[in-house]
Amino acid sequence: MSGHGAEAEGKPDSVLRDFLKSEAAGGIFLIAAAALAMLAANLPGISEAYFHTLHLETGPDLGHGPMTVHLWINDGLMALFFLLVGLEIKRELVDGQLATWERRRLPFIAAAAGMVVPALIYLATIQGKAELSAGWAIPAATDIAFAIGVLALLGSRAPASLKLFLTTVAIVDDMGAVAIIALAYTAHIGFLALAGAAVVLAGMMMLNRLGVTRLLPYLILAALLWVLVFLSGVHATIAGVAAAMTIPIRRDDAHSPLHRLEHGLHPWSAYLIVPLFGFANAGVSLAGVSAGVLLAPLPLGIAAGLFLGKQIGIFGSIWIAVKTGFAKRPGGAGWAQIYGVALLAGIGFTMSLFIGGLAFPGRPELVDEVKIGVLAGSILSALAGYLVLRFAPRRSPSIATTQSASPPSASNAPTQPVDVQP
Repeated sequence: MSGHGAEAEGKPDSVLRDFLKSEAAGGIFLIAAAALAMLAANLPGISEAYFHTLHLETGPDLGHGPMTVHLWINDGLMALFFLLVGLEIKRELVDGQLATWERRRLPFIAAAAGMVVPALIYLATIQGKAELSAGWAIPAATDIAFAIGVLALLGSRAPASLKLFLTTVAIVDDMGAVAIIALAYTAHIGFLALAGAAVVLAGMMMLNRLGVTRLLPYLILAALLWVLVFLSGVHATIAGVAAAMTIPIRRDDAHSPLHRLEHGLHPWSAYLIVPLFGFANAGVSLAGVSAGVLLAPLPLGIAAGLFLGKQIGIFGSIWIAVKTGFAKRPGGAGWAQIYGVALLAGIGFTMSLFIGGLAFPGRPELVDEVKIGVLAGSILSALAGYLVLRFAPRRSPSIATTQSASPPSASNAPTQPVDVQP
């Protein structure tokens, strides 16, 4: 990974540079994985093997029936993805672009509006069909890897401030998605297992308070936490986020436990876990499916929520915040470029597919419609965002913005291995 010189000086700015670079490359991998999934699901002689492998029972039975390949990917490997999400959230809140309320204003406003408006458009589109109402959160998510991958194709036409802004909005968006998964998609709770998970989490927090900086004890307890959360009925990926909140971090120190774990996990997430999830979840058989399926309430609601809801919610909230003086727009970016980023936020691929599977369990026909809606809305958002940013006039970044984006001096870093809470 790049940026080792900065790390040697104890500066965490390389974390962000490496993050953007690996997210861009990971986004390309994800796009390729989704395309391969569609091919595998529709090629004669291959489609049967594709679906059979995904539903192959591998065991053991952890209280929700035998584990399958698909379940291991969605509940097991994706827990590592959510662990990384949690690490990124904590780092940004403690030592990044969300460390102060002034920096949090615009991303929080944009992300909130970018979740509420798509959900409202979805609910309006399904026209009160109760059996589809559980999918309200599907178009509320943004896929940061996919979006950064598209930005990478634009090169210097996408200012660094826009990449940074999109990243912070997506991280805040992830916070909302995690809360939605925990609160809205947990049907039955096993309180004994949940109590055990709380004890394990308390133990991890105690390790943090005692100043333990070795990662192995945290990782062992995190694995136990995953099992208990899975048994409790709360979606197991929440264990990843909860575990991340206990990992110690030191400001301005790229060698603190959180930074080390984040650096270690990110390549696996970007190049294996997320593309594998995309390959396992994007495949939908189009046999017998006409173009008219896009006009069915479920896929239409998702596609409209992603494409229309995201751009209206994000661009509209930014415009209002800037015009009222509540926040400043990203430096070096014109309104056309901000609109282009709002469009790219409509790429909801990974998290939207994930939430879609939770919204309609045991309804494969609806899950297939979810996939069609997510693919349609995400591809439309990606193409429109790319074209807007490709032809938008460029602006020169201001000195003030450049300075504000710079990380704090490493000379102020604490020397004690204690955790800094957000």
